[in-house]
Amino acid sequence: MPKSSIRTLFAAAAVLCSAIAPASAEDTRQPKANIDFLKIDADITLRRMVVHNPRPKGTVLFLHGFPETLYAWKDVSLALGNDYEVHAFDWPGYGLSSRPAVDRFSYAPKDYARVLNEYVAKADIDTSKLTIYATDIGALPALLLALENPDIARTIIVGDFAPFNRPQYMYESLQSLKVAGATGQARAQLNKNRADILENAFRRGLPKEAQFEVSQEFKDDMANGWNHGAMTTADAFSYYYSHFTRDQDYFESQLARFKTPVNVVWGENDLYIKKEMGLELASRLPAKLNLLAGVGHYPHLQSPKQTIEEVRASFR
Repeated sequence: MPKSSIRTLFAAAAVLCSAIAPASAEDTRQPKANIDFLKIDADITLRRMVVHNPRPKGTVLFLHGFPETLYAWKDVSLALGNDYEVHAFDWPGYGLSSRPAVDRFSYAPKDYARVLNEYVAKADIDTSKLTIYATDIGALPALLLALENPDIARTIIVGDFAPFNRPQYMYESLQSLKVAGATGQARAQLNKNRADILENAFRRGLPKEAQFEVSQEFKDDMANGWNHGAMTTADAFSYYYSHFTRDQDYFESQLARFKTPVNVVWGENDLYIKKEMGLELASRLPAKLNLLAGVGHYPHLQSPKQTIEEVRASFR
């Protein structure tokens, strides 16, 4: 056989072997949640969780609510890890992230938006392939950031939060946090009710047959993080609310220039923020709305399969 033919035969064989070779160890490994810390500035270091993927179809960033920590997202992050790189972090004042004094960080939605922007930059996330999924206190910061930087994500999924100043759609104790002069008393009540909040926040308002449990790991992390540092998680939550109306009004006044694609997902039985808030947001953006029947304030915990599907759909 001529030498040129032999070389051609070996080349064809190499291509064939490459095509039928078993997946590498890297391809078949199970997704793993890596937890470390990322410094944002002199006052703030965030605890974060990243599920890496060597060839991601895109990146997902989850933003939690009260009284959660990044562990709220662990199961859905691992479920998505075979296809995507997945990030989550503790907001300042939650979990094991920093809790600077209020004269250095106000804990307002606008300040959280700045933290989010810094995180995306420092984590070197390609925003053209990013879906942000934000709930509760995490949602308004994501939308405020998108107002100033429409390319911060290809899609933002938000739900079960208060984008507008509509106290009539909010749970009674949340309304009191917005009342000037009553914040201190409301904050004290939140701290007094720590055990009840951590035990019952996720099931409150749901019929018995719809109530669900969260993992012990997640429960322990919320409990351990509540008193981490110089202020409690409830303190950080109340400081957020002391600036909430200002930032809600700003967002509503700027709604006409909002450009980033948004999907709205809302638990139809949300006790804390009624679905009417989601209906108005979806109508005015405008955005696709998915009302989840039988679901409360925490769809990602009560119906994680639905959350995973919402994320996957955002990349199609």
